[in-house]
Amino acid sequence: MNTSAATPLLRVEKLNKSYAKGIGSRHRTQILRDVSFELRRGQTLGLVGESGSGKSTTAACVMGLTGVDSGLIEFDGVDLTKLSKPEMRRMRRRIQMVFQDPNGSLDPRFTVADLVEEPLIVHGVTDAAERSRRVSEVLDRVGISVKQAQRFPFAFSGGQRQRIAIARALVLNPDLVVLDEPVSALDVSIQAQVLNLLSDLQDELGLTYLFIVHDLAVARLMSHHIAVMNAGEIVEAGTSADVFDNTTHPYTRALLDAVPGARRRAAQQQAAQQQTAALAAAGTADAMEGK
Repeated sequence: MNTSAATPLLRVEKLNKSYAKGIGSRHRTQILRDVSFELRRGQTLGLVGESGSGKSTTAACVMGLTGVDSGLIEFDGVDLTKLSKPEMRRMRRRIQMVFQDPNGSLDPRFTVADLVEEPLIVHGVTDAAERSRRVSEVLDRVGISVKQAQRFPFAFSGGQRQRIAIARALVLNPDLVVLDEPVSALDVSIQAQVLNLLSDLQDELGLTYLFIVHDLAVARLMSHHIAVMNAGEIVEAGTSADVFDNTTHPYTRALLDAVPGARRRAAQQQAAQQQTAALAAAGTADAMEGK
């Protein structure tokens, strides 16, 4: 494994993807055009764009869920586009994904403990005691108790279900987590809690995030770097501060203008995150005083 901080964990270069316009059609619709970016270990890249911009297709290509026409997807020195299906399945132990709607990834027939344990079974962790330990540990990190883990997904709120989905993604100790609009379906106050959790987990575990999002304000809060996509191309990229405060491309400006009160909402979400962190710290202090 390459542990050099100077070497990108993920490098995408001149990625192209198209789909046939219809069954048997020779004509194709170009979805991605020469998409290139780098993501360094322990950092977050926000991939921002409206619906149809190509950001989710890019994520699917990185995950190996769809093939590519041409280009390079290099993860820790390995070109993912050259891997066989069995090799890619093994690689997914190190590359996990959290989706927008946790209901789609949480089978309602199983308890939370079973759902979080499943990836360990799939990837060959045969020691039941080890699986139980890792499930309990990761659920504790996301704020779900052992008792709660015996319940079914329907018993939890949307924010709690997303925490469970995050735990399911982290139980394999991945290097890269692809976050596909993980908070867009949640209320703003709950968004702040989940974003705060993701930030804490990144600090604690050294995680690397590819953050797929349509909201530049959320992207700025979470990302070290931002790449803005439009019609399958990256039209602007840079540090989050540069892209947000020194916008150069007309599409990025339009994207900012289309979000009512983007800067105000960013400030509100940041304040909510800080309040959540302060309350957590106060609770820890009270608990220590009570001992």
